[in-house]
Amino acid sequence: MKYFVVSGGVISGIGKGVIASSVGVLLKSIGLNVTSIKIDPYLNIDAGTFSPYEHGEVFVLDDGGEVDLDLGNYERFLDIKLHRDNNITTGKIYRDVIERERKGDYLGRTVQVVPHITDAIQDWIERVARVPVDKDGNTPDVCVIELGGTVGDIESMPFVEALRQFQFRVGRENFCQLHVSLLPVVGASGEQKTKPTQHSIRELRGLGLSPDIIVCRSQTPVEASIRAKVAMFCHVASEQVIAVHDLSSIYRVPLLLESQGLIKYFANRLNLQIPQAFPMLLSRWGQLADRYDRLFEEVRICIVGKYTGLSDSYLSVIKSLQHASLAANRKLKIEWVEAADLESTSNDDHPVKYHEAWQKLCSANGILVPGGFGERGIEGKIAAAKWAREHNIPYFGICLGLQTAVIEFARNVLGLKDANSAEFSSTTANPVVVYMPEISTTHKGGTMRLGLRRTVFKHPNCLSRKLYSLVNHNAVDTDYVEERHRHRYEVNIKYVKELEAAGMKFVGHDIEGERMEIVEIPDRKFFVAAQYHPEYLTRPLHPTPLFLGFILASSGLLDEFIAKGTGVEAYTAVRQSASGDPFENLHIPATPSSALSTTDSE
Repeated sequence: MKYFVVSGGVISGIGKGVIASSVGVLLKSIGLNVTSIKIDPYLNIDAGTFSPYEHGEVFVLDDGGEVDLDLGNYERFLDIKLHRDNNITTGKIYRDVIERERKGDYLGRTVQVVPHITDAIQDWIERVARVPVDKDGNTPDVCVIELGGTVGDIESMPFVEALRQFQFRVGRENFCQLHVSLLPVVGASGEQKTKPTQHSIRELRGLGLSPDIIVCRSQTPVEASIRAKVAMFCHVASEQVIAVHDLSSIYRVPLLLESQGLIKYFANRLNLQIPQAFPMLLSRWGQLADRYDRLFEEVRICIVGKYTGLSDSYLSVIKSLQHASLAANRKLKIEWVEAADLESTSNDDHPVKYHEAWQKLCSANGILVPGGFGERGIEGKIAAAKWAREHNIPYFGICLGLQTAVIEFARNVLGLKDANSAEFSSTTANPVVVYMPEISTTHKGGTMRLGLRRTVFKHPNCLSRKLYSLVNHNAVDTDYVEERHRHRYEVNIKYVKELEAAGMKFVGHDIEGERMEIVEIPDRKFFVAAQYHPEYLTRPLHPTPLFLGFILASSGLLDEFIAKGTGVEAYTAVRQSASGDPFENLHIPATPSSALSTTDSE
């Protein structure tokens, strides 16, 4: 087993996740099975109780683990399935050690950070690194470990010490460390400054870790003289300094790393065998990036949310839209609308925001209401669903987006003016959305309906079923789908018959038929909402069916796609022989989406 540790210096948010994922892509391109671990040095057990403004979205895994969004990066880049234990936190480690102490496992010894906490970290890494991450059950050959935060943070010290010990535990020939550092530009001269990187490397070496590779992040390409300066003052060879500047697409990052000899260095440093075919295996990333540059026709999607001030709060939603737009040959343009700005009562003092929000909503090709919690902005989301339904604008609701669509329909079609969710009104006479009975009312972390669950289609000709059949199964009909969930509230089954009689169809249920999973209004261009979160399973080369249908409808192409499958020109795949086309497993062709810098997470 080979271990690659990616740490960061100077500041956070400089793209460690993209670098770690790209390293995994390079290793996978030479035939290795790759897994990933993210270390988050906070005391929380998991990311489930975080505000989206704190660390961005909470990513949910098949086993129900609520983890850091970077695990979503790894799954999408490497096309693997990770587990809750692939996200290590200080809270998990300390809980494990304390539980062992309570059981007497330490035989009366004094329990200390060194060696007990550091040993627990190392044991955890070795255990998780050997867990299969693909459907074939193959054991990983390589584990890429991302150390969250920046070197020198107090809370990360036990993990740095554990990794210092770990390099001797597994042997130098099996351990490689990459340090990602920022080269800032100060003043009008435009000179890239290396001093912060020098201090960061000095701090890292003082803690017992000496980087094999220094990744210099910058806005513009790094000059050769700057790379030479970093190499000289940080005591590494010039080939060990890798420059990564902002690019038009993150799909170019693995190619940029490879062009600077990183695969060759890894092979020499860790005695890896490089197949002659590896450049061809990397070609899909070049094709993805090239296709992005050729996108011109735009599709405008309005996201009506509560956390629009931080786009990472909806990272997987953004990626799903980008992957679907990529497949539909459309350039994605996202219009962000804070849901509260659509509420006239909340904007008496801010009429400009109110009118700007409605202008964005009214001019959009499609409207998406994502998941969320809390009452703020809920009336704005309901107003967005009403506008989409009444004006036949493609609408896609996710989790809370489904619940707001049901509330709006109950109010304005059934005439239940006080219809609401029990989350927002405990006294409403018509709670069309209710608290799930088995969910804890006292604890928040890890108590929702979480993880991969089955949804059974109840209507054979519904749009959602057609999309899943066409995209996932190449026109083979499917009776059910399995998607990841994260919610506490659900549609009140007592109102389902009344809602369906009025035209809202609940086309997907859970296995027991008690929970409403997918809702559609059939006589609209696209009015679909899901209680689960389809965005968690998107891939660059395989968009999720509901997102693809939404983008196609917003582009005016859905009817033709449903009627002809892959036959229309916009979806004719370049299906060469199995050895030639990296998109051969797609049932529709792919083309890249909106421009991203390398600081964006995939």
